[in-house]
Amino acid sequence: MGSGEKSLRNFYLHLPHLHHHHHGKKQARDVPKGCLAIKVGSQGEEQQRFVVPVIYFNHPLFMQLLKEAEEEYGFDQKGTITIPCHVEEFRNVRGLIDREKTLHHHHHIGCFRV
Repeated sequence: MGSGEKSLRNFYLHLPHLHHHHHGKKQARDVPKGCLAIKVGSQGEEQQRFVVPVIYFNHPLFMQLLKEAEEEYGFDQKGTITIPCHVEEFRNVRGLIDREKTLHHHHHIGCFRV
């Protein structure tokens, strides 16, 4: 087993906003059940917010993005998960995942939006 596999196996995803606190924040309310809001943007680029299905966190391409986030920010990110890649690169990855999921008739793409 390579060190990358071990690192992903030990990846701890802290999702404090999934607990049922009612703070009245609009952004927390507009995330459909089964989805999670993330921020995407590389250094020097304005970060954009995306809402993605949590099932995508198991996809190898998305896991690679999480590994990059872990390398950049460590395991202890506070608040929204931030993916340190170019927004267009993320959109390309999202499109690949969407097409793959559509081919397998898993229609979980409804909550992907900016």
